[in-house]
Amino acid sequence: MGEECDQLRKHLKENGQEHLMKFYDTLSQDQQLAFLRDLQSIDYPKMKLAFEKTTAEATTLQKKDENLRPVPPEQVGSVIGAENQNSVAIWRNQGLQAISEGKVAVLLLAGGQGTRLGVNFPKGRYDVGLPSGKTLYQLQAERILKLQELAYEHTGGGATIPWYIMTSEHTMVDTAEYFQNHKYFGLQEDDVILFEQHTLPCFTFEGKIILDQPGKVSRAPGGNGGLYEALHENCHIDKMRERGIEYVHVYCVDNILVKMADPVFIGFCIDKSAECGAKVVEKKRPEERVGVVVKCNGKYQVAEYSEISEELQKKRDPDGKLTFREGNICNHFFTIDFLEKIVKELEPSLKYHIAEKKIPYVNDSRKRIEPDKPSGIKLEKFVFDVFEFAEKFAVLEVAREDEFSPLKNKKGSQTDSPETALRDLLNLHHKYIIKAGGTFADSTKDGSSLCEISPLLSYAGEGLEEVVKGKQFSATKTIHLKAESEEGKNGELPCKNVKEG
Repeated sequence: MGEECDQLRKHLKENGQEHLMKFYDTLSQDQQLAFLRDLQSIDYPKMKLAFEKTTAEATTLQKKDENLRPVPPEQVGSVIGAENQNSVAIWRNQGLQAISEGKVAVLLLAGGQGTRLGVNFPKGRYDVGLPSGKTLYQLQAERILKLQELAYEHTGGGATIPWYIMTSEHTMVDTAEYFQNHKYFGLQEDDVILFEQHTLPCFTFEGKIILDQPGKVSRAPGGNGGLYEALHENCHIDKMRERGIEYVHVYCVDNILVKMADPVFIGFCIDKSAECGAKVVEKKRPEERVGVVVKCNGKYQVAEYSEISEELQKKRDPDGKLTFREGNICNHFFTIDFLEKIVKELEPSLKYHIAEKKIPYVNDSRKRIEPDKPSGIKLEKFVFDVFEFAEKFAVLEVAREDEFSPLKNKKGSQTDSPETALRDLLNLHHKYIIKAGGTFADSTKDGSSLCEISPLLSYAGEGLEEVVKGKQFSATKTIHLKAESEEGKNGELPCKNVKEG
């Protein structure tokens, strides 16, 4: 091991990372061996080049105004407004047909840690406080089950929707055990496929790799754009083809309102012959810090808030809407052909981005420090950076209140918190009941109500008429509508009854 260690020291010095060995002699023999393997797994020249190139580009970042154009109107659709409902029905039927034929998969990006949320477990396990106590993972699993049922009812075809879940070293074991312990929430075990994305070393602002512990490098998931490398390493594109998959819906774990394999979105993209698509919500305020889908130098991309001047952000069309308004919500459609081209050919050309984070580190006294302000840099790739390679691209606008409520910040935060996620889901369910013919005798001060509808009963508000039509509810009491298959669980009433309390 001595010669091996000497060679590594030399290699580290050549790449300006010799500091990584400063505590090596204080480690036990087993720790030294594990640490050597950890250090040997890093491609230092590649990481050095990536850091230098990415930080250099960040310091010379310029506004993109003169090169920006909105996505052409003919490539944009909307589910909003009565005038679009005929098209929505057509898209939905197309999507349900594709699902029933086994052509659709969903892919969940779940590699991030719950640091901002204030938890030490995967975000998907989070319970925002629903009457049922269901977590994000359970809600999503049950939506898949219900959608399979709807596709069968619509076409008579009995296919399943495989659920691919990309984790990281921080979330893999916990996520796998969680699904096993809950028997995959009724899904077939073979249809829940977990795989792990790579982590990358974290850097100081000067480009030095950070030590998390005396014998361990600080690492973090390389952003949701690490998806493509992970798909390649696990050969999942080939496996998807073997299953007959033609379309893949990709989304992030933290959106409590997400519609996985949304048949309307799938059908819309098929109708547009798109190889790549994005769901968006309308950006209504110029100052809102959200990336927007645009065309830049003739290529599709997401332009970040910092890349557009204040003047252009305020620009409006004759109808009063912002010219650049297609807000990105990390909700995407890909054909398997497009994904294969990215995964097998184009992934190395995807650029890194900089994220300044509070990264724990070991000081000279071997004490682990948890900083209270950004202390280093994580390099990340973004899932939407592949838009530029798409020749046939489509954008579907959806209502924010119906489909986007991210869970990012800890309890008590004003935005993107457990409280706002809970509020938005309950308000959506309240709207479903009204639309299906139910009424409310009273209202709460803020207009919200504690009203939950199980995904096993309704995927997106459909099929509720026989349960709620002509019935009156109280907005000040808990309402929980469940499916017959949930009868008796948690001591609650059967579904086609309503629990109020």
